[in-house]
Amino acid sequence: MNKDKIRQWTNLIAIIAAFLVNTVTNIVPVDGISIKDIANNYFENVLVIPANYAFAIWGIIYLALIALGIFQALPDNQDDPRCRQLGYWLTVGSIAQIAWVILFQYRLFVLSLIAMITILIPLIILYTRLEIFTKPVSAKQKWFINFPISIYLAWISVATIVNVAIALTDLRWNGWNLGLNTWTIIILLVGTVLAALAIIQRKDITFAGVFIWAFIAIALRHLEIYVIAGTAVGLALILLILVAREKFRQKRTTYDRRQMN
Repeated sequence: MNKDKIRQWTNLIAIIAAFLVNTVTNIVPVDGISIKDIANNYFENVLVIPANYAFAIWGIIYLALIALGIFQALPDNQDDPRCRQLGYWLTVGSIAQIAWVILFQYRLFVLSLIAMITILIPLIILYTRLEIFTKPVSAKQKWFINFPISIYLAWISVATIVNVAIALTDLRWNGWNLGLNTWTIIILLVGTVLAALAIIQRKDITFAGVFIWAFIAIALRHLEIYVIAGTAVGLALILLILVAREKFRQKRTTYDRRQMN
């Protein structure tokens, strides 16, 4: 078996393994308590945790990742330059994903943050190396490479922010006495800047869409805290306006090109 085939199958197997571990541990938690229950029962004061329904996005993420795994494993893509650029970073991220699930369910929150960062870094490398949504690619590559990496990176960015807050809460950090609401607003602003940059610099609507999804879920979880709910909804609307503007620009560009032809 040549190097390309080894890479292809290693990535695919790692993605499927991460999916299976995530699914099984949600049904039968490693330490008897699910990730959702840990978040709800241990960290009520972490105000960046979104409503439970938001985590349904994992279904889309794993569907996209499995599609990516199969796509890059196809014989026709064995020597495709962009598929080769994937390297083993998907494998690294998938192994880290498995580690995160186990560490979090054992309530080793600081170690789980390290695992989360180990998922985040390979995705950032792939996002930049593959020039996601900045380099013209075929429709197939857009759907089976760009989209899965973008949505996965966006949600892991959200999850990393939440994991940092959870780890600091577990360490009983006082937040320099700024208060939970202030820190939550700061975190939401940081997330908004990241999503806005993805739209402005890369025309990446998918990335921004994930943050909009997360912000609305945060607002719905904390409706009784008006400043948090209002800020989350307001920032989601700003991102939605940027997305709508980018969609309009893309349609206008497509229309102009057709008129020229």
